[in-house]
Amino acid sequence: NGNAGFQQVLERLESDPVCQRLSLKSFLILPFQRITRLKLLLQNILKRTRPGSEEEVQATQAYDALEKLIKDCNENVQRMKSTEELIYLSQKIEFECKIFPLISQSRRLVKCGELTALDFNTPSPKWKVTARPIYLHLFNDCLLLSRPKE
Repeated sequence: NGNAGFQQVLERLESDPVCQRLSLKSFLILPFQRITRLKLLLQNILKRTRPGSEEEVQATQAYDALEKLIKDCNENVQRMKSTEELIYLSQKIEFECKIFPLISQSRRLVKCGELTALDFNTPSPKWKVTARPIYLHLFNDCLLLSRPKE
């Protein structure tokens, strides 16, 4: 989005009749879709092969290899999504000092959400409760509390 030249070239390519008006994203997703179709095809082949035959052994090996490939692809997609979440979060959060690197190869966001912090002011005879929003960001290795900028 930040590179205007890239955006112009991309728009020109996507509008080309050769691309059939498909976006770049659809071309990037296509190999994953093919892999899942291959899995369905192999499942059907396995249903129709004779048990104990050489064809069944080969189809089972191919199916197992494809299962491993799909698992690896899904793990890599999850890892990329996690990294994208960390990048987005690091752009939103402003630290007073930069001693905590939010983006790390091993760190991933597990859960995040908004809570309301209640402050009880007790110096006066009447209890006064003030509420302010805080955000919790639970990572696989730490818990980060943040509050909106005032």
